[in-house]
Amino acid sequence: MAYEQILTEVKDGILTLTLNRPDKLNAFTGTMMTEMIDAFRKASEDDAVRVIVVTGAGRAFCAGADLSAGASTFDRPAREGAKADWSDERIRDGGGLLTLAIYECLKPVIAAVNGPAVGVGVTMQLAMDIRLASDAARFGFVFSRRGIVPEACSSWFLPKIVGISQALEWCFSGRVFDAQEALKGGLVKEVVKPDELLPRAYALAAEIRDNTSPVSVALIRQMLWRLSSTDDPMEAHKIDSRGIYSRGASADVKEGVVAFLEKRPARFPEKVSKDMPPFFPWWEPRKYS
Repeated sequence: MAYEQILTEVKDGILTLTLNRPDKLNAFTGTMMTEMIDAFRKASEDDAVRVIVVTGAGRAFCAGADLSAGASTFDRPAREGAKADWSDERIRDGGGLLTLAIYECLKPVIAAVNGPAVGVGVTMQLAMDIRLASDAARFGFVFSRRGIVPEACSSWFLPKIVGISQALEWCFSGRVFDAQEALKGGLVKEVVKPDELLPRAYALAAEIRDNTSPVSVALIRQMLWRLSSTDDPMEAHKIDSRGIYSRGASADVKEGVVAFLEKRPARFPEKVSKDMPPFFPWWEPRKYS
């Protein structure tokens, strides 16, 4: 599909996905949601993409939901006639549809937060794996100040990333805070100067691209996200064991060991599109009901 509100470019194995409504501070719309979901799903299936970097055009990352509909912005029944049938697909949160698509992606995702990121502009980042911020970035879980609640599955993601106490303080207050507070609170990995942001993101992406097995990285991404929430470490042991057993006989592992012994970079031959192990996926897809 042709994109209207995002830009995508693949170069040297790195997909750069840029939110592209700079005149509106990249405010989130239904169109942007649909385009981002499409881009993440295509990236999962494209062996030419090893890592994804997400950033914003202009001075903002994403200023949150587009509020141009005024008081009815979040009033779905008024806008669409959706009734309070909680299994109705029409009432599903758009930010959640996006973060679920990111969660299911098989490629590592780096957020390069170049400016303000509030509301869905910050919650969409939580399903991304590594967050880097410019010192011009600002963050805000502003929902309580708009009379709504956190969305984009952030009540699941945020406490896992920063801990329950920090998550609650940011969400209770709804205040906007700077990049240094985000760093101290564990929301972002690094804070850099604006002109260093994308180079740092690309350097991190290149480290992954140049030194790792795509299949291993795809498995690791799903293992760490999904298994961290199980009720017993035995569930992780089951998947770890299957992963070690199946990957141990793979061409990737043979290459990785030989390359190490020969003191040269590994050239992993296997592809995410066709070489995922037979036990993958090990989970049953969840339904919205």
